[in-house]
Parts: sequence; C-alpha cells; structure tokens
Amino acid sequence: MKQSILDGFLIIGGVIAGLTAIWHLLMIVGGPSWYAFARAPQYIIESANAGTFTAPVSAIAIAILMLSCTLYSFSAAGLIRKIPLLKSALIIISLICIARGLFISPIFYPIKLLGTWHLVASSVWLFVGLCFLLGVMKQFNHRLC
Repeated sequence: MKQSILDGFLIIGGVIAGLTAIWHLLMIVGGPSWYAFARAPQYIIESANAGTFTAPVSAIAIAILMLSCTLYSFSAAGLIRKIPLLKSALIIISLICIARGLFISPIFYPIKLLGTWHLVASSVWLFVGLCFLLGVMKQFNHRLC
C-alpha cells in the first residue's frame, strides 16, 4: 500500500498522541513529582500526594483519549482498518488540538507569563492539530493522497 505525505502527518500526529498516553500512565507510577513536572492542576498533584483516586483516574482517562486519537489517526492513514465515525472524529480531534495549541500561546498571554513548558506544549498540540486537519483533508479529497 502506497503511503502519501498526508498519511505521514497522520502517523506523526498519532505517534505523538500515543506517546502522550504513555506519559500520562507513567505519571501514575512516577508519583506527585511527575504530575508537577507535567504542570497538572494543583488538585491533581494534591490527589497524588494524598494517594486518592483523582490523580490516577484522571491520568487514565486522558491516556484513553490520547490512545483513541492514535487509533483514529492510524485508521485514517491506512495502518489499521477503518473505524466508525472516522471523519467526524478527525474533525473534532483536530479542532481540539488546534484550540489547545492556540489557547496557551503568545496570542492570548504575554510571553513573560508563559514558561518554556507552555510554549513547547502549545506548539506540539498545534502541530498535532494540523496533522489531524491534513487527515481531514485526505478523507474529504482523495485527490490529495
């Protein structure tokens, strides 16, 4: 099967989402310092310190969402069989990632208030959102393949 450049972007976006899922699962093992490093909300860090279920359940929920993104990107790229609601999911995922990428960026916050972590994370998610958007284009216009 011949892969297109758009498939490559979908695969890259899916790999990044998959690695993010793994990272969230590793935070459960790593403990409170890993949640803090990942800039988790304070109540999540406090949950990890207290040993309550909020932190691990949140991490697992995010990991499941990220793995879902990976599955949809791999499906759209033709690496796995087509899964239900492929076009709709790609649109929603791309919009969420692009919104996340733009939300914490110099567009909305003075650069002095943003740390390196925020800028890198926002840039990565903007890139992933664009990768998924290219996947949307592929799904609606097969001539781009």
